[in-house]
Amino acid sequence: SPVAETFRVIQGAMSEEYVRTTRGVFQFELSGDEGGTWYIDLKTKGGSTGFSKPPVTADVVMSMPSVNFVKMFT
Repeated sequence: SPVAETFRVIQGAMSEEYVRTTRGVFQFELSGDEGGTWYIDLKTKGGSTGFSKPPVTADVVMSMPSVNFVKMFT
């Protein structure tokens, strides 16, 4: 699935340096196929992604169709 694959690639690209320099948590409220709440945590040690609310409060919340999310990251 495109959204899950996009998050898998993002997770694989994470590093302590990205976390240290970004220090932000991004929550995505996606509609359409694979819609729901997803997140990228670049604040917590090691960073993480997932299909749920983030483990800490999001600094940025974006709402968009899932197809636009995939386009944004490809």
